[in-house]
Parts: sequence; C-alpha cells; structure tokens
Amino acid sequence: MSITSTSHLVLIPSYNTGPALYPTVRSAREQWSPVWVVVDGSTDGSEVELLRMAGSDPGLRVLVMKENHGKGAAVLQGLREATRMGYTHVLTMDSDGQHPAEKIPEFMAASMADANALVLGVPVFDASAPALRVGGRKISNWWANLETLWQGIGDSLYGFRVYPAHLLMGVMEESYWMRHFDFDPEAAVRLCWCGARPVNIPAPVKYLRADEGGVSHFNYLRDNVLLTGMHIRLFVGFIIRLPLLIWRKWS
Repeated sequence: MSITSTSHLVLIPSYNTGPALYPTVRSAREQWSPVWVVVDGSTDGSEVELLRMAGSDPGLRVLVMKENHGKGAAVLQGLREATRMGYTHVLTMDSDGQHPAEKIPEFMAASMADANALVLGVPVFDASAPALRVGGRKISNWWANLETLWQGIGDSLYGFRVYPAHLLMGVMEESYWMRHFDFDPEAAVRLCWCGARPVNIPAPVKYLRADEGGVSHFNYLRDNVLLTGMHIRLFVGFIIRLPLLIWRKWS
C-alpha cells in the first residue's frame, strides 16, 4: 500500500517517453500518494492514457502543457501548482523507468527528517550505463562541487531527488535559465547557495535499450554546450558569492 502525504508529492515531468511511462507512473503510485505527471507538450498521445488512469485513481494527477518547453519548465509548472495547494516538498523522477520507485519512501523520509535538506540520489550504475555519459558526468560533478565550495553534492545530474518546493520555485522564478537539460545541476548548485543542505542517498539507475522501451532525448553536442555555458555562468556566480560561502563553511 502506498504512503499518503499532505506535504510531499512525487512530480514526474514527461515528454514523448513512450510505453515506459505507464509502468513508471504505476510503480510510483504503488509507493506514494500523491503522484503528479506533467505532460510537457508530448505529441505521442500519452496524456490520453494518463488521464484515463487518473480518472480512476485519486492519488494521480495529470497536468498537460500544450507546448514543449523543457524538463525544468515542466517541473516549474508542477511546483507552482503544488505550492498553491500547500505542498512543501517535491520528489522529481524521470518518466522513462530509469529511476527506482521503490526508493521513494526512503528519500521522502530523509526530507521529512530535515525540511531544509536537498535529498540527492547518487546513481549506482549497472552494465547498461553508457560509458561516455558515466565519465562525462564526473566533470559536471566536479564543477558543481567547486561552485558550492564542496558542500557535498554527490551527483549533480541525477534527477531522482527531493526539493524544498518554495526554495526551488523562488530560485527558478528569478532565473531565465534552468528550463531544459541544465535544470538538475543548476538547481542543485543554486539551492546550496541558498543554504539547503545536501543529503546523498545511493540509488540504482537503469538505462533501458530501445527494444525495452527506452527513449532518450539527450543530444551530446547540444546538451554539452548547454552544460558548458551553465557552468561558466555558475562559476561567475560562485566568485561573487565566495566570501559568503567561505563564511558559511567555516563559521
């Protein structure tokens, strides 16, 4: 039986995920209520089945965006509605079956134990993980930790995590960025700048093959250029905030 909460919800952004979407949502609902899915302008008709599922499940809600605006934009849409309804924290997870739904209660418990925590999943890779992506994320992780003066971001790119909702929404509302693939790492850095405390929990990640229903929208050139620009921008912000970060770390 799933755990029901009035403060913490699961938020799943989705864009043309394919058939892996529905078992992902069902698995999340088996662990937690409520679960919200934000359909980010998908053209695969997935909102039809999701709305049918939600019609018979009061613990599931579907928000449909008419146009695709990116993962971060979809999360922000869900955040606005969640905070309006009184929720204080959101657990984000991908819609493609990569993230372990069975870990949801553990992550939520860590957040409930410390309302200011940024609960970060640290990926435990299996043989399905592309070596290039596993290696590349080490660079992003190094930069994210430098930009926060080594506050303890275990992984900057893994999207399975729990955010303090008002803190994240405030950061996003003030920024033009954080709407696409840059969302996860920039959110982690900026929330650390705002005083959120990173809590790292290992969690397995699985990369599904195409014949298993796996869908990836990652573009090596486009998204790595986006990440490079993001880290340049964050490094400038780091230099400006360095005195505060030094004081906070050693005070």
